[in-house]
Amino acid sequence: MKKIFLKKIAYAALAITLVSCGSSTKNTNTLRVGVQAGPEYKLAEAAKKEAKEKHNLDVELISFTDYIMPNEALQQKDIDVNVFQTVPYLEEQSKNRGYQFAVVGNTFVYPMAGYSKKIKSISELKKDDTIVIPNDPSNLGRALLLLQQVGLIKLKADVGLLPTQRDIIENKIGFSILELEAPQLPRTLDDNKVTVAIINNNFAASNNFVAKRDGIFMEDEKSPYVNIIVSRKDNAMDEKVHKFVKAYQSEAVAKAAEEEFKGGAVQGWLSK
Repeated sequence: MKKIFLKKIAYAALAITLVSCGSSTKNTNTLRVGVQAGPEYKLAEAAKKEAKEKHNLDVELISFTDYIMPNEALQQKDIDVNVFQTVPYLEEQSKNRGYQFAVVGNTFVYPMAGYSKKIKSISELKKDDTIVIPNDPSNLGRALLLLQQVGLIKLKADVGLLPTQRDIIENKIGFSILELEAPQLPRTLDDNKVTVAIINNNFAASNNFVAKRDGIFMEDEKSPYVNIIVSRKDNAMDEKVHKFVKAYQSEAVAKAAEEEFKGGAVQGWLSK
């Protein structure tokens, strides 16, 4: 209850900030874009520059540090689009919260990976070791599918993209799985009781982890978890929205992603 209350306070503060700066509501050539703080923000800055130079579009970036607020801000029309989530996450949030959103473009696949400061290979995992994974339904399911991909667990058939721990039918090693909020996961690697943390790319990169370099296992390029640009249905056809999509799906942003993620970001718009 305390956590929900604090989130309401945080959102109220955000709403006040957005209203108080209100210049973009008066400037019809400005698009307000919600993005995650950290490495992905730098890609959004590259898209902002591209939008101005190539499409004469002014982009105002609004930074968020969790997975809940960007959709709430979009729902409340405090921003026009957001760039942070995957289709499975959007579907789960829309089902639970009644959002009427539209996917207007793909961005990148950011591979989720397992990291450890205790072992160098999954072959070193032992009974009663602990693996921590994100606790939001979309990323929890994604982490379990990754554990299955690398052969550590077996899930029920036809579980789709949102399995839970109840769907695990085999765990031969006998390790434990602990669910925590995604932003906390990098810090758990210093906990003596945690052997592996499965971390989203944005939180990993914010802590100087690179999936290809530091992960002991990771998703491959076939991952269905491509990140997307999302608007409301009522502004999905807005010319400004489509100008921003073009700016994001550009060589300039692809170059920024290569520099920022060291090859750990795959252009999702090429696989449409």
